[in-house]
Amino acid sequence: MNKLTQKLTMLGCLAMLAVSVPALAMTLQQAMQALQPAKEQGLVGEQANGYLAPVTDSADAAAIVKLINDARRAEYTRLARENNIGVAEIEAIAGQKAIERTANGHFILLDGKWIQKR
Repeated sequence: MNKLTQKLTMLGCLAMLAVSVPALAMTLQQAMQALQPAKEQGLVGEQANGYLAPVTDSADAAAIVKLINDARRAEYTRLARENNIGVAEIEAIAGQKAIERTANGHFILLDGKWIQKR
């Protein structure tokens, strides 16, 4: 491989990396901004355990779910500690409230099946 080919290959690799890193490096704020559209598109739904889950297999949905669930888990842990109760209790309360607040047409997981709330 000549030097020009090596340089072009390196530039191509760097360009691909520059394009892919922003997609992988979603922040919590970006995830929170993307949550409502993801719910409207049926990509993400609420569960009774207080956490989100992807409804469809999507890298964006998985990133949104992970970031927001990590933040929820930290908050549930803090609330449990402050109130001297188990995290599972906080999760159950949060899950019930999240399902109650879910807009019609968005997905919720009930009895192991995704359904659109009516």
